[in-house]
Parts: sequence; C-alpha cells; structure tokens
Amino acid sequence: MKTRRLGPLEVSEIGFGTMSFASRYGASPGEAEAIRVIRGAYDLGVTLFDTAEAYGPFTNEVLVGKALAPMRDKVVIATKFGWNIDPDPGERGPGVNSRPDHIRRAVEGMLKRLNVQTIDLLYQHRVDPDVPIEDVAGAARDLIAAGKVRHYGLCEAGAQTIRRAHAVHPLAAIQSEYSLWTRAPEPEVLPLCEQLGIGFVPWSPLGQGFLTAKIDAGTSFEANDFRNEFARFTPEARAANAAVVALLVRIAAARQATPAQIALAWLLARKPFIVPIPGTRRLDRVEENLGAAALGMSTAELADIEAAMATIEIHGRASALERHGLI
Repeated sequence: MKTRRLGPLEVSEIGFGTMSFASRYGASPGEAEAIRVIRGAYDLGVTLFDTAEAYGPFTNEVLVGKALAPMRDKVVIATKFGWNIDPDPGERGPGVNSRPDHIRRAVEGMLKRLNVQTIDLLYQHRVDPDVPIEDVAGAARDLIAAGKVRHYGLCEAGAQTIRRAHAVHPLAAIQSEYSLWTRAPEPEVLPLCEQLGIGFVPWSPLGQGFLTAKIDAGTSFEANDFRNEFARFTPEARAANAAVVALLVRIAAARQATPAQIALAWLLARKPFIVPIPGTRRLDRVEENLGAAALGMSTAELADIEAAMATIEIHGRASALERHGLI
C-alpha cells in the first residue's frame, strides 16, 4: 500500500480504527478474533492503528498492544488522553481533564497497557476549556523530549486552537469526524492543516457504517449499540438520508466498486495529507476498505459528487458519540 505523511510520520494511506472492539457497536468478538483481524490488517498493508484510553476504558489499548507486539517497530500506534478518567482504577469522572499532571499520569498508564517504550502519536481526545492549549502542548513537548512520545495531535480542535498549539510544538495530526455527510472541517481546519504541514485523520469516515449501504430505515441494532442514540440513526433520519447512499451506490456501480470504497476514495482524493481510519471487526471488510486506495477519483467524479450533494439535505446532527467520550 502507498503511504502518506502525518506531519513527519509516514503511514499507510488508510489506517485502522480499533474502537469497535470496545463493545460500542453491539457484542464484540473474543480477544483471539480481534487480534486476528488487527494482525490481518497489518498483513494487508496497514501501518497506522488508532486506539484510546477511553475505549473500555483501557481494555482496547491492552488489546492493541498485544496484537501489534510482533510487529511493533513496523507500525504507528496512536492513542488519546483527555477525558476525566482516573489513570489508576480507571474510574470515569465527568467531563474532560487535560491538566499537565493528569496527562503525564495518563501516558504512564498508556505505555504499560500498550507494552511500548514510546507512544508514536499521542492525541488530546477533546479540547479542555479549563486548560490553556499552550499548557497541553507544553506537556506534550516535555513528553516528547523525555522520549515517551514521538509526536502529538489534537482531536476535534478549531483553527485557532490548532494555531496556538502548533506554535508551542509542531503538531503531527488533527483527528476529526469527516465524511461525505459530515464536512465541518472543510472551511477552516483542512486549509490550516495544509498551510502548516499537519496531517488530517478522519474518524468515522464511513458514517458509523451508514455510507456502506448496509444500513437502511428498517435496520435494527443490538440494544447496546450506540447508534440507537444517534439523531442520524433514527428510522426517519435514515430514510431521509438514503439519498446520500443512493449517490454512492450509483458511482460504485459505474466503477465496479462498493459504496464504502467510493466514500473512502472520495476522502483520499480531497487532500494528499488525509488518512482515514475506518474501523471494522471483520477482516474481509478491512480488505474491502483498503481497496479504496487503488480506485482514485477523477476531477469529473468529484464534481459530480459535489453537484449531487448540493441537492441533498442531511437530517440529524453529527455523531452523538461526542457526549459519551468514545471517539
């Protein structure tokens, strides 16, 4: 697989998000199957793997560390701090916490759970309004100087916050929700990333599965599937948003591809510094997703999509995972 750069980091064009193994989309497979899928993704060419202390909490980092131990020096492992989670017992408090002392304690726990000497890419999971971003960036800079972190990034940060953090120590990547039906980063964040040489990592690039055309108004989710709480996943919203899927299905048929591959190819064609991290529990879906990298997308196809999307109104606000602190 070809590579792209997140700042100074060279990674596969498409990464792998591991949150789905934390039982947030219904029942998770056992550890052995999860490890098989993660290692299978590596065998297929993936070198960027994304996790977070909030996934579990903690259990997903342990899983990722165990799965990637045999190829540790050949992959980039990204994880995240920032929610108010006690680093010792793992108890979850309200809101966020990016105090520098909390960051340092969180990183010590991450290193142990991932079983690594250094974290390749450390994100602030959400901006903490009570802690100046300069303090957060300074803590990350100190951890980098100490050899415990190689690079750092921010999640769901606005343009001014990115500028301020980058001035303290260069950011490698920004991670935000971005897909054909969630395009908030386009006006300010993507141009700023391009200007400053920062990579951009879209989470939920397939719209929590909706853009794969495997979900419609009649789909039922397991009781513990978080999509039951999402405004975009009510039966009414799914029916209203079917036009987006129909567009992907039409283009996919013309390209002899799948709707998921078209959705990912569209992201890859937006900017050369974009590296999406679709997640799945199935190795065949990993292989399908990676097939998007070979598709390419012409200027005419991109214009066709833009023209069609201009006539489609998206119903329901963006991901409700925000309030649960899971992404």
